[in-house]
Amino acid sequence: MIRVSIVGATGYTGVELVRLLATHPEVELAAVTSRGERGKPVADIFPSLRGVIDLDYSDPEDAALADSDVVFFATPNGTAMHQAPALLEAGAKVIDLSADYRLRDPAQWEHWYGQQHASPGYLDEAVYGLPEMNRKLIGQTRLVANPGCYPTVVQLGFMPLLENDLVATDSLIADVKSGVSGAGRKLTPATQFCAAAESFSAYAAAGHRHLPEIKHGLSAMTGDTVGLVFVPHLLPIIRGIHATLYARLKDPGTDLHELYARRYAREQFVDVLPQGAHPDTASVKGSNSCRIAVFQPQGGATAVVLAVEDNLVKGAAGQAIQNMNILFGLPEATGLTQIALWP
Repeated sequence: MIRVSIVGATGYTGVELVRLLATHPEVELAAVTSRGERGKPVADIFPSLRGVIDLDYSDPEDAALADSDVVFFATPNGTAMHQAPALLEAGAKVIDLSADYRLRDPAQWEHWYGQQHASPGYLDEAVYGLPEMNRKLIGQTRLVANPGCYPTVVQLGFMPLLENDLVATDSLIADVKSGVSGAGRKLTPATQFCAAAESFSAYAAAGHRHLPEIKHGLSAMTGDTVGLVFVPHLLPIIRGIHATLYARLKDPGTDLHELYARRYAREQFVDVLPQGAHPDTASVKGSNSCRIAVFQPQGGATAVVLAVEDNLVKGAAGQAIQNMNILFGLPEATGLTQIALWP
């Protein structure tokens, strides 16, 4: 059995990790931590886990995290970079769901996240945990930087086009909408029910901190620096991300559907829909799937890709477990075969 600890197991992503790992056949949950809820039973805070999890929350300073085979950090940005190095040197593997190790350049990270990086020497070692792109490298590392929710859906949507040099890389557009859970449990004026319900708005149009992560990943696919306009939006739903992606085709005669179907034919968690179908967020709710459809409106020179995912599963906790399975040589879908919730 794999001994697993979760640091920060009270946020939406953290409790999603608990939910998924609780039924993973190869996992023993050794510790779940929370400074604010230490000493309290997990099931008292999250009644949905009653009868499934009998652990109490522990303080991360008191938990024997180094005795774990793998430690997940479901913490705010700026936490894992302080604690991960000691765990790595003690022999544990680390999967960080925050942004602490996603960017290679510490100066760039500090610009977007507003603080000095505490362990920049580990940035080059960290492997970016998008399995569909870095599966082999993930299996060889001890430190996985789990991708963000927006970057996951955007990169999977553009990947076949960029890998095959089919589009102009200076004019990519990502118009992406997320449910309110993507903002986390911390209450803000914009995410209160009265503000988010019955409304729809863009935010961070001048520059979102996921932008450098997305551009870095897309550039790695094509070998060129990409030009990307990325505009996120807040949807009045709890879970789900919908991305509408635009790219200018070099050869309008390419069969885009066949290209996508071939690229993802062996990927268990990327589902290319039949021609003419439109994916919706409800179809992936609670699952680790990313569903994709590709269009070429009026046979013109623009490719339009539609991609959906559950931001808490494929966009966070589910993908982290997918990475854990790769790290420990397990079948990739172990513990991740949940069917999407409907309705």
